[in-house]
Amino acid sequence: MNGALRRVGVAMMALMVILLASQTYVQVVKGADYRDDPRNRRVQLAEYSQPRGQISADGQLLASSSPTDDSFRYLREYPNGPAFAPVTGYFSRSHGSSGLERAAGPVLNGSDPRLLFHRLSDLLTGGTPTPGNVVTTIDPHVQQVAYDAMTRKGHTGAVVAIQPSTGAILGMVSTPSFDPNPLASHDAGVQKKGWSEADAADPRALTNRAIDETYPPGSTFKLVDLAAALQDGVTPATRLTAESRITLPGTSTTLENYDGKQCGASSTVSVAEALARSCNTAFASLAGRLGADRLRGQAEKFGFGQTDLQIPDPVVASEVGSLPDAAALAQSGIGQRDVRLTPLQNAEIVATIANGGKRMAPHLIKEVDGPDLSVIDRTEPQELDQAIPPNVAGTLRDLMVGSEQRTTGHGSIPGVTIASKTGTAEHGADPKATPPHTWYVAFAPAENPVVAVAVIVENGGDLGDAATGGSVASPIGRDVIAAALQPHD
Repeated sequence: MNGALRRVGVAMMALMVILLASQTYVQVVKGADYRDDPRNRRVQLAEYSQPRGQISADGQLLASSSPTDDSFRYLREYPNGPAFAPVTGYFSRSHGSSGLERAAGPVLNGSDPRLLFHRLSDLLTGGTPTPGNVVTTIDPHVQQVAYDAMTRKGHTGAVVAIQPSTGAILGMVSTPSFDPNPLASHDAGVQKKGWSEADAADPRALTNRAIDETYPPGSTFKLVDLAAALQDGVTPATRLTAESRITLPGTSTTLENYDGKQCGASSTVSVAEALARSCNTAFASLAGRLGADRLRGQAEKFGFGQTDLQIPDPVVASEVGSLPDAAALAQSGIGQRDVRLTPLQNAEIVATIANGGKRMAPHLIKEVDGPDLSVIDRTEPQELDQAIPPNVAGTLRDLMVGSEQRTTGHGSIPGVTIASKTGTAEHGADPKATPPHTWYVAFAPAENPVVAVAVIVENGGDLGDAATGGSVASPIGRDVIAAALQPHD
């Protein structure tokens, strides 16, 4: 072979290598990016060429697909719209997806490995590929009651209801909500208008406040203090300071009780009465007695700091924050300073207490069904941790019953004993001039818990600066508990 032919051969080999490398880069390295690019109309046409799987709750359809006459052959529909939007999320040509539409996307579009048998069957029989279906743990009545209770007075916030023994999420509401139907429209103009209207109503309307936002827990965090303290020699009869105001250690800053008054008739108060009256000075001193390590350790047992929690939507981690000194510890002990948690985390805390100290994995999917509605996977309850001993959980339950007996607001349920704690949390750049967030966390029946609930109403709801957890959040929580306790057909 002469030199010229050899050079031509080498050049051809080089071109082949470059071609193969280019194809590998396009198909393997960048393939996923091209496939997921919203401008890729071929992918969209393929995705809409078959019906998407159903999302349901206790036999009630939350999301389904109906045939159309346009090039995108199936339209996603949400019969219950805003009330269930935090659960379903949305599925949109222009805006992608959220909620279960995203988290359970592989099931709903048929690509999940658990549907392999059905895909092979479709391939062999020449049938149209069919997706799977998602059955949620949501109790539709609980969800609707929670949504109505929040929207009746235009409240901004969230509600989470959990079955303590299993971790099943019975209700998950975030308000203001949004209607996913316009976002699912095949008309780009309708999609754009739907997105703009949701954003105009509230820039965070498409954010699920129950799992994507964190808030200062205020006095509801005192349950974490007590969970640690009861394992460290403290009893319901232990005496704590009842002073109306204390000076934070090492500072000239004062911390006072919510109403600025002494907590009870004497200079000291029992732990039981301190929780019932929600005495800030008592619990700030209790946090100092515990120390930063014990307080943080107990919070982590309840789930604080967990960064990989998925329900299957990812959940933002709750944090105790920095505890550099005694003053920071005292402020954190009453759920202020840098303590932040999601409404789901607060519901987990009371669900764990209700469940004898066992923390169960919260989950939103009850089962995955095949195209023929046969069950191909069912979520089994999973214990994550023994967060507190059973006897401590029992003591906390009794103390929370005492707290409920002093809690204002309507909605008490005849014949049902509720264990609860309220919270009124300062926040913002100027906390004293900003209406507080109000909390109510509870479970019932206290002696045999069926449901645990967490309610947050942002910025005082309809009562503004005068709002408390008892006056604003507790009636909502009690309505949700009543709904969960109603017999089902």
